[in-house]
Amino acid sequence: MRVAVLAFAGMSLFETGIVTEVFGLPRPELDVPWYRLRICVPGRAPVPVVGGAVLHPEGDLTDLVAADTVIVPGVTSVHADPAPEVLDALRAAHARGARIVSICSGAFALAAAGLLEGRRATTHWRYADRFRARFPGVPLDPSVLYIAEGDVWTSAGSAAGIDLCLHVVRTDHGAAIANSVARRLVVQPHRDGGQAQFIEAPVPAEASDDRIAASLSWALAHLAEPLTLPVLARQAHMSPRTYLRHFTRATGTSPIKWLLRQRIQASLALLETTGSSIEQISAAVGFDSPVTFRHHFAASMSTSPSAYRQAFRRGGA
Repeated sequence: MRVAVLAFAGMSLFETGIVTEVFGLPRPELDVPWYRLRICVPGRAPVPVVGGAVLHPEGDLTDLVAADTVIVPGVTSVHADPAPEVLDALRAAHARGARIVSICSGAFALAAAGLLEGRRATTHWRYADRFRARFPGVPLDPSVLYIAEGDVWTSAGSAAGIDLCLHVVRTDHGAAIANSVARRLVVQPHRDGGQAQFIEAPVPAEASDDRIAASLSWALAHLAEPLTLPVLARQAHMSPRTYLRHFTRATGTSPIKWLLRQRIQASLALLETTGSSIEQISAAVGFDSPVTFRHHFAASMSTSPSAYRQAFRRGGA
C-alpha cells in the first residue's frame, strides 16, 4: 500500500515525522503487508525546512499521483494557495481513487484543490475563521480531532495527525494492529473529546454598559451562589426585562448562556490544579448537581470532567 506525503519549503518536520513514524518504519512483527512511504516534492528538489535542515526527497508529484493514500501536512501559509502543479497533482490523485488526508492547515491545500467542497472537514481551531472566509462552501467543524468524510480525511492541529494516521491504520488493518502501533508510539489509540478542550478561551470584552459590566464582575465573584435573572438585574438596578434587553445588547448572548460559559471556564482551573472531587467542583462553580455539571461540561468541552482532569492535571490539592 503506497503512501505519499507532500513536502513544502519552509515546513515543520513534526507532521512529516508523524507520517514517517506511522507509515515509514518497517513493522515485521505485525505480520501484515505494511505501507511503502515516499516523501514527494515537485521535481524532487531539496526542501529547506524549519530549523535549518534540508530534505532530499526520493519522490516527485508523479509518485504522489500514483499513491493509494496522499497526506498533506500543514501548509506554510493559510493566506495563499500551493503551487498550481501541486493542486493539479492532488486532484489527479483523488480522481484515480487515492485517499486524501490532511494534517492541521493542510486542509487549506485540499480546499484550494476543490476536494472539500460540500464535505465536512476540520483544521486547527485557530485557523477556523480564516478557513471559513476563504472556503465558504466547506462545512467546517473545528470542534473535532479529525473527520473521515468519504475518501477525503482532515485532522486538527499537528498532534491530531497522530490520531488520524492511527485511524488510517485502524481502517486498513483493524483495531488490534492500530493499538499495537499506538503502544509503540506511547500514545492513546483513541483520544476522548475534541478540539474544544484545547481552545484558548478569550478574555471577554467588557460590556459597554457600565451597569451591565458591574453586574458581570459581581457575578464572577459569586458563581457558587444561585444566580437568576432577577438577582443579576438587582445588581444593575434594573427590572429583569430591562436588564435582559441591555445584557443581550452588551454581550451578544443571554444571561443563562453567559453564566454557563463562565462556570465551565471556572471549573477548568479547579480540575487542572486541585484534588477536589467532581461534586465539590460542581458546587464551587454554581451547578446545582454533579449530573448537571457533567452534562453542560460535555456539551461545551466534548469530553467529561474526569477525562479533562486526566489529560490536563498539573498539580495536587
